[in-house]
Formats: sequence, structure tokens, C-alpha cells
Amino acid sequence: MKGHMNTQIGEILIDNDVIAKYAGSSTIESFGVVGMASFNVKDGIVNLLKKENISHGVNVTVEENKISIDLHIIVAYGVSISAVSDNLINNVKYKVEEYTGLSVEKIRIFVEGVRVID
Repeated sequence: MKGHMNTQIGEILIDNDVIAKYAGSSTIESFGVVGMASFNVKDGIVNLLKKENISHGVNVTVEENKISIDLHIIVAYGVSISAVSDNLINNVKYKVEEYTGLSVEKIRIFVEGVRVID
């Protein structure tokens, strides 16, 4: 299902991929996040995604104009995962709600790995 709004001048539909790309961009701007992660179930390998593929680390569902977002991330070594997660939830929720005009009901964070940053 897509994000859906009726306005005075017409109807607006927002594709889930658009929301995923925006949420992914907002995620990698957050403190302590090295990048988005892709998990290969077959091999059990986690890969750091390049910027052009960040939406692959994001799952978006929209039901009754409420957005749920799953973020698969890699965090920087030495940072507090709970502090990074709290900041990430607040940042992504605010930005996605402002961008789409829809309510973010839930954000789930999956820390898939840790990387040392030079």
C-alpha cells in the first residue's frame, strides 16, 4: 500500500520506495551510523551498502496512512547503541513525517554490524 492523501486540489500517492530512500538518507546522516546494511540470509553475510543502494537497508510499510519503518544499520565502534537508536528514531520520525505529511507509527532498528571508523 502507498501513502495516500487527499488535498483541495487532488490526490497524492507516495510510493514506499520514495519513503525508504528518504528514511535511508536521514539514517546515514545520524550520529554513530556508519551506513545501511544488507543481510544475505544464504551466506549469513552483512554488507555495508553504497549510498545509491541505501533503500535496500530499509523496509517501509504503509497501512491506513501510518508508516512503519525497519532500518538495518551498521554502527560505529565505541558508540552507545541505545543513544544512537534513540537519536535515529527521533531524527527519522521527524524528517519522514515532515517530508510525507503522514504519521510514522513505528520504527524498528536492527543493528547488523559494527565498524571501526578511521
